[in-house]
Amino acid sequence: MDEQGVGWIAAIIIGGIAGWLAEKFMKSDLGILMNIILGIVGAIVANAILGVFGIALGGWLGYLIAGFIGAVILIFVGRLIRR
Repeated sequence: MDEQGVGWIAAIIIGGIAGWLAEKFMKSDLGILMNIILGIVGAIVANAILGVFGIALGGWLGYLIAGFIGAVILIFVGRLIRR
Protein backbone atom coordinates (compact mmCIF):
# COMPACT_ATOMS: atom_id res chain seq x y z
CA MET A 1 0.00 0.00 0.00
CA ASP A 2 1.50 3.34 -1.00
CA GLU A 3 1.22 6.42 1.19
CA GLN A 4 -1.75 7.95 -0.69
CA GLY A 5 -3.69 4.72 -1.19
CA VAL A 6 -6.32 3.23 1.07
CA GLY A 7 -6.52 -0.33 2.32
CA TRP A 8 -9.20 -2.78 1.25
CA ILE A 9 -11.22 -2.35 4.46
CA ALA A 10 -11.13 1.43 4.03
CA ALA A 11 -12.11 0.97 0.37
CA ILE A 12 -15.22 -0.97 1.44
CA ILE A 13 -16.19 1.64 4.02
CA ILE A 14 -15.52 4.62 1.75
CA GLY A 15 -17.14 2.83 -1.20
CA GLY A 16 -20.26 2.22 0.87
CA ILE A 17 -20.45 5.88 1.86
CA ALA A 18 -19.83 7.07 -1.71
CA GLY A 19 -22.45 4.65 -3.05
CA TRP A 20 -24.95 5.74 -0.41
CA LEU A 21 -24.38 9.42 -1.21
CA ALA A 22 -24.79 8.72 -4.94
CA GLU A 23 -27.95 6.71 -4.23
CA LYS A 24 -29.46 9.64 -2.31
CA PHE A 25 -28.34 12.15 -4.95
CA MET A 26 -29.82 10.10 -7.81
CA LYS A 27 -32.95 9.19 -5.78
CA SER A 28 -32.66 5.43 -6.22
CA ASP A 29 -33.06 2.52 -3.81
CA LEU A 30 -30.37 -0.10 -4.35
CA GLY A 31 -29.44 -1.51 -0.94
CA ILE A 32 -26.24 -1.51 1.10
CA LEU A 33 -24.36 -4.20 -0.84
CA MET A 34 -25.03 -2.48 -4.15
CA ASN A 35 -23.97 0.84 -2.60
CA ILE A 36 -20.60 -0.65 -1.65
CA ILE A 37 -20.14 -2.17 -5.10
CA LEU A 38 -21.17 1.08 -6.83
CA GLY A 39 -18.79 3.11 -4.67
CA ILE A 40 -15.79 0.87 -5.28
CA VAL A 41 -16.39 0.29 -9.00
CA GLY A 42 -17.39 3.94 -9.35
CA ALA A 43 -14.06 5.05 -7.88
CA ILE A 44 -12.24 2.88 -10.41
CA VAL A 45 -14.31 4.28 -13.29
CA ALA A 46 -13.98 7.90 -12.15
CA ASN A 47 -10.22 7.58 -11.58
CA ALA A 48 -9.84 6.17 -15.10
CA ILE A 49 -11.89 9.02 -16.59
CA LEU A 50 -10.12 11.68 -14.52
CA GLY A 51 -6.75 10.12 -15.41
CA VAL A 52 -7.42 10.87 -19.08
CA PHE A 53 -7.57 14.56 -18.14
CA GLY A 54 -4.46 14.34 -15.96
CA ILE A 55 -6.35 14.61 -12.66
CA ALA A 56 -5.31 12.25 -9.86
CA LEU A 57 -7.26 11.94 -6.61
CA GLY A 58 -5.64 10.16 -3.69
CA GLY A 59 -6.30 9.39 -0.06
CA TRP A 60 -9.60 9.00 1.74
CA LEU A 61 -11.23 12.20 0.48
CA GLY A 62 -10.10 11.67 -3.10
CA TYR A 63 -11.41 8.11 -3.06
CA LEU A 64 -14.74 9.33 -1.65
CA ILE A 65 -15.08 12.02 -4.33
CA ALA A 66 -14.09 9.63 -7.12
CA GLY A 67 -16.43 6.94 -5.76
CA PHE A 68 -19.33 9.38 -5.64
CA ILE A 69 -18.72 10.67 -9.17
CA GLY A 70 -18.28 7.17 -10.57
CA ALA A 71 -21.32 5.78 -8.75
CA VAL A 72 -23.49 8.61 -10.11
CA ILE A 73 -22.21 7.82 -13.61
CA LEU A 74 -22.93 4.10 -13.14
CA ILE A 75 -26.47 4.74 -11.84
CA PHE A 76 -27.11 7.07 -14.79
CA VAL A 77 -25.83 4.53 -17.33
CA GLY A 78 -27.84 1.78 -15.62
CA ARG A 79 -31.00 3.83 -15.99
CA LEU A 80 -30.27 4.45 -19.67
CA ILE A 81 -29.80 0.74 -20.31
CA ARG A 82 -33.01 -0.25 -18.50
CA ARG A 83 -35.09 2.08 -20.68
